[in-house]
Amino acid sequence: MLTLLQTNPLWFTATCGIIGLLVGSFLNVVIYRLPKMMEREWQMQCAELNQTTLPELAPFTLSVPRSACPRCGHAITALENVPILSYLWLRGKCRGCQVHISARYPVIEAVTGILTAITATYFGYGIAAIAAIVFVWALIVLTFIDFDTQLLPDSITLPLLWLGLLVNMQNTFVPLHTAVIGAMAGYLSLWSIYWLFKLLTGKEGMGYGDFKLLAAIGAWLGWSMLPIVILLSSAVGAVVGIILIMVAKQGRSIPIPFGPYLAGGGLIALFWGKDILQSYLSTLS
Repeated sequence: MLTLLQTNPLWFTATCGIIGLLVGSFLNVVIYRLPKMMEREWQMQCAELNQTTLPELAPFTLSVPRSACPRCGHAITALENVPILSYLWLRGKCRGCQVHISARYPVIEAVTGILTAITATYFGYGIAAIAAIVFVWALIVLTFIDFDTQLLPDSITLPLLWLGLLVNMQNTFVPLHTAVIGAMAGYLSLWSIYWLFKLLTGKEGMGYGDFKLLAAIGAWLGWSMLPIVILLSSAVGAVVGIILIMVAKQGRSIPIPFGPYLAGGGLIALFWGKDILQSYLSTLS
């Protein structure tokens, strides 16, 4: 099996794509449950500080309780949890109460499978592909959690940062010293912008999770990719913000999460960052 994966790029890509679909189903669980788990933890911490007692709650983790319809409580069986195919088979409705199931679930599964296959194709068989795939999965989770809650959980951003440094100990993507500088520069750059904006306007322009996410991207891709990531994410964020104001009539005072755009910039830099940087440098010479 390993020999086939090594010698047949198409087989490697297809295998990774299928694994990506399966992982995409799990990422849906993480995106939905992790913020709720964080909220529970904050409630417990507040209760401890206030010396109050919370009512006993049923266990709620990534694996418990079993996935079920939020309306009727119908437990989702294995056959109903096959990525994309189950959604099509059920025609986008709960088997128990026929309530509509959000199309976002199969979309996330498809996006995860496609991006996993693309990453496998780009890097080929080896540690770089496996590491890059994990990086892509983390960016997908962070993107959708930030869209939903405007939170970038430390339980993902910080391990992602340390994993990037660990992966680059063998110069997988960049030399280790470049990754370390990237992590520091990524955090401090947005931290500086945050405080400058706050001193000038008295408002908070972004959250600390954005600093940690850019630090993680710097740890994976190195400091030289950070300007590209910031420029790409800022450009996309500005365009989306203008569209929301004009089309969706969203007020300018309503905050827009920046994490998804940082994740998008990091994803583009992973595949084409070096080409973009070389093209830019060639125009200066």
